[in-house]
Amino acid sequence: MAFLEPSPVATVIRETIIPKATDNLPINTMTLERLFLLSLENAIFLEKYNGNFKLMNLVFKIKNLLFICLIYLGFYTNFYAQAPYEDGFKAGADRPGLYLRLLKNKTIGVVTNQTGLMKDSTHIVDFLIQNHIRIKKIFAPEHGFRGDADAGEYVKNGVDTKTGIPIISLYGNNKKPTSLQMEGLDIILFDIQDVGVRFYTYISTLSYIMEAAAENNIQVIVLDRPNPHDGYIDGPVLKKTWKSFVGLHPIPIIYGLTIGEYGQMIRDEGWLKNGKKPKYTVIPMRNYHKLKRYPMMQRPSPNLPNDKSVNLYPSLCFFEGTEVSVGRGTDFPFQTYGSPYLVRMGFHFVPKPNFGAKNPPFERRICYGEDLRKYPKDLRKLDLQWVIKAYKHYKNKKEPFFTKNFWFDKLAGTDELRKQIIAGKSEKEIRASWQKDLADFEKIRTKYVIYPQ
Repeated sequence: MAFLEPSPVATVIRETIIPKATDNLPINTMTLERLFLLSLENAIFLEKYNGNFKLMNLVFKIKNLLFICLIYLGFYTNFYAQAPYEDGFKAGADRPGLYLRLLKNKTIGVVTNQTGLMKDSTHIVDFLIQNHIRIKKIFAPEHGFRGDADAGEYVKNGVDTKTGIPIISLYGNNKKPTSLQMEGLDIILFDIQDVGVRFYTYISTLSYIMEAAAENNIQVIVLDRPNPHDGYIDGPVLKKTWKSFVGLHPIPIIYGLTIGEYGQMIRDEGWLKNGKKPKYTVIPMRNYHKLKRYPMMQRPSPNLPNDKSVNLYPSLCFFEGTEVSVGRGTDFPFQTYGSPYLVRMGFHFVPKPNFGAKNPPFERRICYGEDLRKYPKDLRKLDLQWVIKAYKHYKNKKEPFFTKNFWFDKLAGTDELRKQIIAGKSEKEIRASWQKDLADFEKIRTKYVIYPQ
């Protein structure tokens, strides 16, 4: 049987698209056809109204007015319905013709959260049930199945109230499913919107899922989704000494792969535990381009509420390992930074408990810093200017800028960045120190790219 193969080849499912005959029908062709029909109606009206041209023209004008309104409304509705996907883009979840046949008559475990949505906002779990797919378990990553838990918050196992399906949390002490939790499953289906940054933990969850699948002879299928930091790589490459749940593999902070491509890489590079390789299948996106940006239907976690926060996230997340807040407890997390100990900085905010930040750092204290909500650039790099600036402005003799738990180093994947900032190195000098490792990683990355860039 296929699952007994010692090293099954990873698969990318593809399809041939046959357009409908009317998909590209020119508008002027349809208009001429309609004009011909109107001319025919004119002749019929002439006969019907026995030469009463005034009455005939009144009816004719009313019908033409209705026709024009219908055309306008048709174009208006069509434009706004297709505006985000005018190039025919489809996420993996929106291509059921490629994966439902793989799931029929199988027992499935689904790894997903609130981002597992189809284009019409149907959740992937609901869609599978509607199509009579047998789901035995739901596995939930950090922040939980509904995505409403704080970063690092303990999430209990439970039952989905809508479907009655058991939910197993893959966070806290149970980051990797046990053999008992995988028992009875034929396939693990993974559908989560990632953000393409090494310390964002959904790729670590995928890694542990793939390890457990390999150990229990279970196939993994990934429904691929866009990476909002795709098409480029940046930042220090992880050193083994600093391996943790916020960085499992030797990759840079921004690694330029979709989550489906990423899974192929860690499988084929032998980075999973004991080098085991599960049977692995990617349901690819349609008409996806790695340098294009696609709107997210749902926030990937409570403190990434919009595209701006996602864009700034890799550059600002370093502050989580310092005595500086990234705006948790405000309406604009990861779109600002500040601290009671930053002097001569004009902007200020006061963190308070809210959705996604029940106990925010510096709760109810004035934090001085910088407001980046209107930062004009669409960043395509890791920007160190803010952490370097904050370090220079920081004034607190009791607590050092970098927290004592070395969380900054875990996020960076190395202790070199912290030491370089303390030594007063410029951003240019720091970036230069990454280049050899980035060039080496690019040789690996290129092997797993399946989309144009």
